[in-house]
Amino acid sequence: LLQLQDSYSKSGIACLTGEEIGNSIQNLELIESQDREADPCWQVKWHLGKLIKKMMSRSYEENISAINVERTLTLPHAEAQQPRGPVRRIAAHLTGSSSRRSSLASRINSLPRRGIGHKINNWESSRKGHSFLYNVELRNGELVIPQTGFYYIYSQIYFRFRENENEDSDLLGQIRNPKQLVQYVYKLTNYPEPILLMKSARTSCWSKKAEYGLYSIYQGGVFQLKREDRIFVSVSNSDIVDMDKEASFFGAFMI
Repeated sequence: LLQLQDSYSKSGIACLTGEEIGNSIQNLELIESQDREADPCWQVKWHLGKLIKKMMSRSYEENISAINVERTLTLPHAEAQQPRGPVRRIAAHLTGSSSRRSSLASRINSLPRRGIGHKINNWESSRKGHSFLYNVELRNGELVIPQTGFYYIYSQIYFRFRENENEDSDLLGQIRNPKQLVQYVYKLTNYPEPILLMKSARTSCWSKKAEYGLYSIYQGGVFQLKREDRIFVSVSNSDIVDMDKEASFFGAFMI
């Protein structure tokens, strides 16, 4: 047996003498497809090529594993340590708190700092009807943004006039004349003035023969807001705003 092994080793060395091992490995598949009986050294080259390929593949896998481990260890501290928790859902829908115009005086305030219109100060937010607050704070009619991100903001205001014989004729004349009904959505930041995000308007003139004059203004859009920003709604012609909960509302949600 020892003699056979020694003879096979010598024949293997003889087969590789004078040849480049690299060429033998590159031509390994070609050797397999050729007539092997015509080349007595094909077994030596085939086994040696397979062994070298296996060793190269194992070395490549070890190197890739080492690189991945190194990348994991060298991640920025904040990224490596910060756990990935569930996405925080943020949403709010505020509704008008009364349909009686007699209560509007206490519910619409002058716009803070500078700006146009009268801010709607008190919205219904205590889950009465359709209103709710979810991870958002309502403060003096302003939604306080808890997290920086993109938000869809929307609002609708209901303007309503009903003729009454007892009302002052001068007021009726002013209302019946062309009026621009405007709804504003503002953002408050650390800047000294509020920033106008959206404005929607229509000029309306109700007929003297009409018992009712009705109009709703709706607007919505996506804006990038920062933590602690505040958003609110203001209106023109606050004397004819109707805070019916299904018709006047304001809300936002993070997308």
